[in-house]
Amino acid sequence: MIRALTETEALELLHCWRAWARPEQLAPTGEWDYWLICAGRGFGKTRSGAEWVLEKVEREGKKRIALVARTAADIRDVMVEGESGILACAHPARRPEWNPSKRRLTWRNGAIATTFSAEEPDSLRGPQYEAAWCDELAAWRYGQETWDQLQMVLRLGTHPQACITTTPRPTPLVKSLLADPYTPGRGGGTVVTRGSTYDNKANLAPSFVRKILRKYEGTRIGRQELYAEVLDDNPGALWKRAWIDSGRVSKAPQLVRVVVAVDPAVSANANSAETGIVIAGLGRDGHGYVIGDASLSASPAAWGAAAVTAYNVHEASFVVGEVNNGGDLVESNIRTAGRDAKPPTAVPYKAVRASRGKATRAEPIAALYEQGRVHHVGSFAQLEDQLCDWDPTSGADSPDRLDALVWALSELMLGEVPTKLIVPSAGATSHRITGRGY
Repeated sequence: MIRALTETEALELLHCWRAWARPEQLAPTGEWDYWLICAGRGFGKTRSGAEWVLEKVEREGKKRIALVARTAADIRDVMVEGESGILACAHPARRPEWNPSKRRLTWRNGAIATTFSAEEPDSLRGPQYEAAWCDELAAWRYGQETWDQLQMVLRLGTHPQACITTTPRPTPLVKSLLADPYTPGRGGGTVVTRGSTYDNKANLAPSFVRKILRKYEGTRIGRQELYAEVLDDNPGALWKRAWIDSGRVSKAPQLVRVVVAVDPAVSANANSAETGIVIAGLGRDGHGYVIGDASLSASPAAWGAAAVTAYNVHEASFVVGEVNNGGDLVESNIRTAGRDAKPPTAVPYKAVRASRGKATRAEPIAALYEQGRVHHVGSFAQLEDQLCDWDPTSGADSPDRLDALVWALSELMLGEVPTKLIVPSAGATSHRITGRGY
């Protein structure tokens, strides 16, 4: 029967989402407000969201749609241009035109989808929409602020709706959506679709399935990232999410000193491909403020450049690196990255040596959180997951972002000023130390 189709008919069938989707990937019926797809990595969340947008435009005639993601790069690389994004899923004859400079997808029927980054909640002020697709909502840095602004602009048509695709985290925003279920006949509320990575196993690379099984099966992070469980704090963890949430702020006060702490991915975290890079500052109120997480999986040269970029962007006083865990490597990378920066930059650097166990070093920092003396400026989902998941009695190595955070806040709130500084290389531009709170 399929062989009897014309080329045009075959193309239509290929782009008929309802012919290929698993039932849980199709939008539920009813007068719900939010469709929350709370599923594991590789489930097909992105495809579901992209196809939902296309159906809103092509089947329901919606003209104004908002696309919101964690960052502008996520919007471009995942929602719009990704392998399961809107452009890839759209029928060639009905594919919208993507204008990155205007942050806009435009269809031939006049429909427009505008993109917004959750790093800039105020960018949602002014426009109005009939529908919205929100990707990885649990990882939005300014989640509540962005969500609140979005509710103000979802006001066109008879019943604006939003599709939310996310790997779950126990954030207050996710919890509030789960706590307001849709009831048929009542209207409003949230319809929740749950699923695991294995629901889409047939469409995933076998090597990917093998790797994630070997690394994450049977772990707490596996329960969250693969099976999409909304986990409470690990009972043995030093940090509690309630402490982080209660101290969270949307803006830091004037900071008297800022540091960039680096935990390189070398011997101490052999199972991790990430280098922890956390930026924190000390306020005039004596409190600590976590203002950035630039951690990444990259080569030494790349993470050295990322650390120097964080130093410059946040006007930091110095960079901290642990001698026990690649301290010489950190200094070498910082020196090289500073020399290669434009303009060349001499970065003050402090090599610190761990004389106590990691749990012992982390405990006083966790106590500062409990006392309400440390604040996260926005949300740092992966960092917060590590803080509230690592059990020091489990025997597992402390994770990279956590280590970097402990070094940063120890220097700001428990430590001394640095004694070892990188000497400016030839042609480097020295910083005016007094101008950076140092």
